[in-house]
Amino acid sequence: MPHIVLAEVTASVSELKRNPMGTVAAGEGAPVAVLNRNEPAFYCVPADVYEAMLERLEDAELNAIADARADEPVVKVKLDEL
Repeated sequence: MPHIVLAEVTASVSELKRNPMGTVAAGEGAPVAVLNRNEPAFYCVPADVYEAMLERLEDAELNAIADARADEPVVKVKLDEL
């Protein structure tokens, strides 16, 4: 069964074991698909890319909450009343 590889750079598990930092560096900041028996097992991304992905996911979740609450009534409050 064919698999879609969602990265331009690939490495085998044995290459990753032999030189983990070199494998990450080979992606030059982009994801590296790590293959096991020519099938993607996982993707290796630099820490800053992973952190940016998590921030975007959090933003998407917060937007979904805001969209769900958009039709709720607005309650005006003064800071002195809090």
